Amino acid sequence: MLPRRFFPLLLLLCPLAWAAPPPPVSIVLRHDQAGENAAALVELVDRFNAGSGTGKVVLQHLAMAEDLHQLPHLALLADDEQQKFFDGHPRMLPLYRVMANARVKFAAAALFPVLSDVVDDNRGRIQALPLALSLPVLYFNKATFLKAKLDSQPPPATWWQVQAAAGKIFDVDRRCPFTASNSAWVLMENVATQHGEPIANVERGKTTLALNSLVEVKHVALLSSWHKSQYFRYFGPGREADEKFLSGECAMLASDSSLYLRLLRRKPFDFGVAALPHYDDVYGAAPERLLPDGASLWVLAGKKKPEYDLAARFIAFLMQDEAQRQWVAGTGYLPMTPAALDALAAEGAPPEMLRRALARLSDKRFASAARPKAVFGMGRVRAILSEELEAVWANRKPAKEALDEAVQRGNRELRPQPTDGTVTR
Repeated sequence: MLPRRFFPLLLLLCPLAWAAPPPPVSIVLRHDQAGENAAALVELVDRFNAGSGTGKVVLQHLAMAEDLHQLPHLALLADDEQQKFFDGHPRMLPLYRVMANARVKFAAAALFPVLSDVVDDNRGRIQALPLALSLPVLYFNKATFLKAKLDSQPPPATWWQVQAAAGKIFDVDRRCPFTASNSAWVLMENVATQHGEPIANVERGKTTLALNSLVEVKHVALLSSWHKSQYFRYFGPGREADEKFLSGECAMLASDSSLYLRLLRRKPFDFGVAALPHYDDVYGAAPERLLPDGASLWVLAGKKKPEYDLAARFIAFLMQDEAQRQWVAGTGYLPMTPAALDALAAEGAPPEMLRRALARLSDKRFASAARPKAVFGMGRVRAILSEELEAVWANRKPAKEALDEAVQRGNRELRPQPTDGTVTR
């Protein structure tokens, strides 16, 4: 029996022994991935949660969010999605700070330089994880090409060759020789990038759009002539044209590289994939210099330290080669590191053309300086640009007037990044 003098000490220690352990940490990841991409995200999160032990990530689809003002911890969103994700402009915590504060190793240097360029700031610091990005490419229906007596080897490499192919296709099938999805990104931003034109200029700390350069005016004027000739069909500013190509209605489609996996799974017909066309009569054109785009994983500000610690561990998990291989194989998005690409190549995926394009992600020469850094509001700029392009397709405005107005309207939407280290989306 213990001496009586130890009883008070035991009374003090007992509450500690009886106290319940702290509840496990849980963080919410909001997203709007759909179909097979959503299923791939569920599998990835389940795999992390199974090995976490100290907390879990809870997925919340945008359609299931009861209150958009109730902010999650993580958000997988594209630049133009903040309004429907949050019904406002929340503040994000830069990823490099999250990882440093949690003391979790983050191999930022392992990211492809071209992808880092999409998500870093003016000082090269990573703001978000480039988890769901794609490159623009050209798809074509081989059966329609054969019917029009077109040689798909090699496929059209310039916009002039696309025009010639569209004319021959129109002679045998007038429904839709050529179309494009995400036209503001594919047909405008990437055409600027390929031909050495900036999307925006920065002077004395102020960013102004430059989407009305000579190359872009020329390109929109050419597309307008195609639209009048029914060589080009426009179905909407988003991914509406993808389904028109999948259905066989359209013979050529400019869209993002992740569509390749859907085509491969559905196999609606024999199709080919080629590099995004360019103008070979523009001095200094670099057709390989493309601007990846899509949804990145952002961390929201204003959360608790244990929650940030868990978020950091989850992000480190996503950077693992096997996690990337699983994610890319399920979604078709770009791998984030060369090691992940090597793992995919060992399995014979993706196709040779896309492997060549992905290999260029390692070349810093192809990192584009066209995208404005530390400036937000480009999602709204794209919406404005799409509206002005629609006026051109409807023959209500000439190309130059529409692009000039898009620049004037878009400049009013740009917002500088805050100086307190957070990011306003």
